[in-house]
Amino acid sequence: MANEIKPALKALRIELPSWGFGNSGTRFKVFPQAGAPRTLYEKLEDAALVNQLTGTCPSVAIHIPWDRVDDWSKTIAYARERGLAIGAVNPNVFQDEEYKFGSVCHRDPGIRRRAIDHMLECVAIAKQIGSTVLSLWFADGTNYAGQDDIRARKARMADALAEVYAAMPDAMRMLIEYKFFEPAFYHTDLADWGMSFWHATRLGSRAQVLVDTGHHAQGTNIEHIVAFLIDEGKLGGFHFNNRKYADDDLMVGSVNPYELFLIFHEIISAGRDPRCATTVQNIAYMLDQSHNIEPKVEATIQSVLNVQSAYAKALLVDRDALVDAQARDDVLGANRVLQNAFETDVRPLLADVRQELGAARDPIATYRASGYAERVARERGRAKSGGGYTG
Repeated sequence: MANEIKPALKALRIELPSWGFGNSGTRFKVFPQAGAPRTLYEKLEDAALVNQLTGTCPSVAIHIPWDRVDDWSKTIAYARERGLAIGAVNPNVFQDEEYKFGSVCHRDPGIRRRAIDHMLECVAIAKQIGSTVLSLWFADGTNYAGQDDIRARKARMADALAEVYAAMPDAMRMLIEYKFFEPAFYHTDLADWGMSFWHATRLGSRAQVLVDTGHHAQGTNIEHIVAFLIDEGKLGGFHFNNRKYADDDLMVGSVNPYELFLIFHEIISAGRDPRCATTVQNIAYMLDQSHNIEPKVEATIQSVLNVQSAYAKALLVDRDALVDAQARDDVLGANRVLQNAFETDVRPLLADVRQELGAARDPIATYRASGYAERVARERGRAKSGGGYTG
């Protein structure tokens, strides 16, 4: 069966986040790293190496204004020369002082206008660079009961999203992310998948839900959400990371690899259903992680390897045996089908796949032996900032 799943493994695409390479930290401290990229061009240089070593990351998501440049045609050419394309465009409506009490949900129409105009700018950038995904996340919410009118904020969010959606070209999708809490601690305006689903459904077919695997309450069954959204044609993409307690932004697969495997199992199962095939084919797989203490490039490589591993194991599930066990109400037998696939050592298979793609059999060892980290540390020094998360 290993050879049968090789084409699917070779077709897997994982988008890298530009901000994952820059200096980042928590609300307490940012730890600058020697060699962290200072510009979008240096981020693309790092991303190109990850793609070269893993064979599966040919696009890079950008964050505006962190990645704003004067000449996008030059940036596109620079990326193309390195085997990359610019992927999803992510507006930033959470970092400026004006957004202290919200952006599109703010009571002040002037601040709402500023946030909407920024998103419209990102639509224009996406058109210019050929991106087909606008990825939206909002920090909007309140910290205390009575701070603002929750229903009024819902209406403001709906109006803002409708204006941006109307400005998008037909080929562009809007992916609406949600987050359980933080930085808002009493209520978040897009707190769960149901709220994002409602807005996406109201907007139309080109609006879908983006699932960040760290943005849920403890114990949430994310694979259930995934299956539901696929069945409704509303799963647009993922921001992959892992969490232990809250939105920890740890490397995907580092805490709960079984959950990641089960997510892919639901996706692959749904892909066999003709009703869901198109939705599954268009899922945008993206990393979104904050590498605070771990080396940026190596952590990104490890994350990609973890995704490749979970995906390979999910492809190995004996679906005929699973269907048979389910039909007989063989609870433990069905569960063992999944366990058997998850416990399979897929590292030799993935090494073969990467070699056939012209990538590295062992990307981590190859990276460590390359001297790349030492070289960029000498050339770039230690920047105080780098367009990464700082809070």
